[in-house]
Amino acid sequence: MFKEYTQYDALALAALVNAGEVSAKELLDAAVEQANQLNPKLNAIIHRFDERAYAAAQKGLPAGVFNGVPYLLKDLSFYFADEPITMGSRSVNIVPDDDSEIVKRMRATGVNTFGKTNTPEFGLIITTEPKAHGVTHNPFKKGYSSGGSSGGSAAAVSSGIVPMAGAGDGGGSIRFPAAWCGAFGFKPSRGRNPMGPKIGEGWEGAVADHVITRSVRDSAAMLDATSGAEIGAPYVIAPPDGTFLQAAMRAPRQLTIALHQQPLVANTEVDKEVLAVLEKTAKQLEAMGHRVVPAEPNINIEQFWHDFLVVVCAHTAFTIDNIERCYGAQHIQNLEPQTYNMAMLGRSLSAVNLAHAKHGWHDSQYQTGLLLETYDMILCPTVPTPAVKHGVLPPSRMDETLMRSAGLLNKGINMGRFAFSSGMIEKLSAPVLGKMGFTILGNVTGLPAMSLPVGMSKKGLPIGMQLIGRMNDETTLFSIAGEMERAGMFTKPAFEK
Repeated sequence: MFKEYTQYDALALAALVNAGEVSAKELLDAAVEQANQLNPKLNAIIHRFDERAYAAAQKGLPAGVFNGVPYLLKDLSFYFADEPITMGSRSVNIVPDDDSEIVKRMRATGVNTFGKTNTPEFGLIITTEPKAHGVTHNPFKKGYSSGGSSGGSAAAVSSGIVPMAGAGDGGGSIRFPAAWCGAFGFKPSRGRNPMGPKIGEGWEGAVADHVITRSVRDSAAMLDATSGAEIGAPYVIAPPDGTFLQAAMRAPRQLTIALHQQPLVANTEVDKEVLAVLEKTAKQLEAMGHRVVPAEPNINIEQFWHDFLVVVCAHTAFTIDNIERCYGAQHIQNLEPQTYNMAMLGRSLSAVNLAHAKHGWHDSQYQTGLLLETYDMILCPTVPTPAVKHGVLPPSRMDETLMRSAGLLNKGINMGRFAFSSGMIEKLSAPVLGKMGFTILGNVTGLPAMSLPVGMSKKGLPIGMQLIGRMNDETTLFSIAGEMERAGMFTKPAFEK
């Protein structure tokens, strides 16, 4: 076996394959051994197809930039032909006939996919603790959350099973688990990567698919390979000047950075250790020659979370309805309480409610755009706290009982509208939304954003910092991320701790 497997990022592993120093089979052997050893402890991978991957290595993989690199896909929006997708749900087990467009582009890079990673049901919560597949443990500390919804991918990368894995982000679901697992997580601009053909706009354009990686350059190189409009794409955005990989390898110009310290969800406290890492990161950026100035986006935070939740609930209702229409009622009979209730809330809303929420999104986009007229990017924490223990973020048994009761009552009265107007939804969603107080901004606005692994708590849990860039300016983000990585600011992944 190739014992040095974990010492290389994906580009370096592919270079070894291309030079004939190691084979794709030997890399897969190493990844499979890592998975066999670590996954029983982590539960990061919930579906394996090793034999298929070995057959692909034997036949010969596409001679792309990641030729022969072992790879995993999140079990949510990545359709991989002839392999089941469950979306983290006990109710769903679909075997697609075709790859989704982004999977086609990823496979063309030469990656060798051998499994699917764990995710919460439909990616609706920011911790990976689905009833369908069980919890995914943080690779730094067993019993702690890996984040979500790409928690399985983040844990697999940080633990050394693979150097990168497919991930998706609708409210922070790439950046959030990257921060809690000590990896690099990049959410591209709205429309940069394809979502189809099964999906046009995930959550009104809030969702973006990409990867979680250990190195900046792997993320940049994958975005070079996957970005660009597809047939029927709702957005067509300008390509970069040069490549993202080139940007990651060069230093940026002197930047003016807004220091954003106030979460955009009311009554959210930022942990002192997180604030300390934020202050340290700002000082390190200033030492590199950049200007960091306190500045906050002028956003109505009371309306902000409400608008986001309206959109997500409406789309959850659509998702459940669409699965029932396409695959039958048996696929939605065993939903988790929070999923059922979010769908119930979505059905209770009117088209006018959704239009009002989207109008609120536009105002947030405008106000953030005004801020970025003055500043090149925004620096803030990725998550207000380090990782929490399992059982903290999913609904409690009491909350689940309340949700089931609400669902029964909704058959007689419009419980959904009452739940919004009474404050019940704010109370039930506060533990999760509060943790998303910095990440949602990137999804509502569509701006590119990334989480950088730059800190550790006293308990030995990673702390990530977030940089949010101007629309379609992934180039500058990759440049400063590469500069920070080369400066030694990144903490070590779990397998090196």
